[in-house]
Amino acid sequence: MFKNIIAPVQAWLLSRGQCVGCGVSLKKGKGVDRGDGTEKVTCRCGRIYILDKASGKYRRALFEEV
Repeated sequence: MFKNIIAPVQAWLLSRGQCVGCGVSLKKGKGVDRGDGTEKVTCRCGRIYILDKASGKYRRALFEEV
């Protein structure tokens, strides 16, 4: 039940470029270029995201990408 409520809110935050945990703009996070057109961004709260530079969209990093 909680997943049905939380997932749309998290998707909305990511579409605005904000962290799903603390709400801070991901532009303030520490970014590391991965060399394949993406960037690994770490938020101040420790959550890790992947930025697709071509589309400018963020997503949560998969376990093997960490």
